[in-house]
Amino acid sequence: MDKRIIIGSDHAAFELKEKIKDQLSDLGYEVEDAGTYTTDSVNYADFGKKVAKAVSGGTYGRGILLCGTGLGMSIQANRYKGVRAALCSDIFSVRMSRRHNDANILVMGGRVVGDILAFELVKEWLDTPFEGGRHLDRIRTLDEIG
Repeated sequence: MDKRIIIGSDHAAFELKEKIKDQLSDLGYEVEDAGTYTTDSVNYADFGKKVAKAVSGGTYGRGILLCGTGLGMSIQANRYKGVRAALCSDIFSVRMSRRHNDANILVMGGRVVGDILAFELVKEWLDTPFEGGRHLDRIRTLDEIG
């Protein structure tokens, strides 16, 4: 299993990103921080692009994105070929995003989930394998562009 991951956020989720980086390091992951680096207001799309490009291009197998609600980041990330970004705020959804969709970017809303839940979601997302089988055919269909 690849123990490298890229993470990015906007200003609204900066503090949660910093805490998740610590959690990932504690779990033995090498973390690339794509920004933002302060709580100063920024355009979330700039950071969503950095993470999505790195996952789409194969530099990183997985990424995590955070913004206020997670909505903008998930829209941004899913514009990239091969990216399956899943906006999750509960354990069941995060588990199914991995089992059935092989989600390679976890998206969370920093104003939606608290620290403890976010940590649980990240851990579950990292630990849950893709089931393959019939789900692989569905992913191939998802990856067909236009």
